[in-house]
Amino acid sequence: MGGNTVIDRSDLTLVDDAPVIASARKLTKRFGAVTAVDDVSFDLRADKIYGLLGRNGAGKTTIMQMMTAQSHHTSGDIEVFGAHPYENSSALSRVCFVKESQKYPDDFKVRHVLTCAARLLPNWDHEFADDLMRDFDLPAGRKVKKLSRGMTSALGIVIGLAARAPLTFFDEPYLGLDAVARHMFYDRLLADYAERPRTVVLSTHLIDEVSDLIEHVLLIDKGRVVMDADADELRQRAHVVSGPSKTVDRFVDGKHILHRDALGSVARVSVDGALTAEERAHAASQRLDVEPLSLQQLIVQNTAFGRETAVDKESAS
Repeated sequence: MGGNTVIDRSDLTLVDDAPVIASARKLTKRFGAVTAVDDVSFDLRADKIYGLLGRNGAGKTTIMQMMTAQSHHTSGDIEVFGAHPYENSSALSRVCFVKESQKYPDDFKVRHVLTCAARLLPNWDHEFADDLMRDFDLPAGRKVKKLSRGMTSALGIVIGLAARAPLTFFDEPYLGLDAVARHMFYDRLLADYAERPRTVVLSTHLIDEVSDLIEHVLLIDKGRVVMDADADELRQRAHVVSGPSKTVDRFVDGKHILHRDALGSVARVSVDGALTAEERAHAASQRLDVEPLSLQQLIVQNTAFGRETAVDKESAS
């Protein structure tokens, strides 16, 4: 039976004629002896929502910091709107970066933050910002340092959406928000994106919650890009086959196995590879259940943790 594998990105690349607005080539960042980002290359195209996904410490935040000139790279090249972003006000005026732990001056109130954002971001929409403030019940007169973690996250969301920047990065924007507030953010993001398309890079751990938003997946694992693929292609590509163990094993023989679970005589195997109509008919004739693999499970199985777990279970079986 096939061993665990990382999805081959070459098979998943779709023709996309949208212009590239930002790119990284062989991008590397070292902190002393630690390599946080290792030889990373990717493109960000116009009017697309990207999911920048990966475990804590994978290098996602460091990549966003380098792309927005918040941190210098050790080697490699970065272009944002056709230019190097460092000390380039023309390029950076078209970018908004909502950080996980944004710092503000101690005496700033919420309204002061929004006033500064409006001055710095040329596409700022005051009316939209006011609507979002009401949605999230943010007190304009309260000092930012007195806000709860959820309210601080909501303030970042207001800035990121009302900025309407051609390129917007959200770094874990939901921290401290309850489920209702998180879904309000997703709904407002999607509705505004539909009316005013732009490029949004969303870094998050709540993959199942945002899977319907994401159009393209960039998966980072241990500082490297291990997946760079259209989300719809990924949803169609991976699947789960379950049923009697021997029957399942015969059916998946020779395929790329991402994960295998067994309980008694029943097995559940996650497989990378599209199924033909004939294969699906054969699975049905063998009374095997076939279902799509969720985007979250696909991401988990293509990280080092998922691969190691699959190998351990394979060895123990």
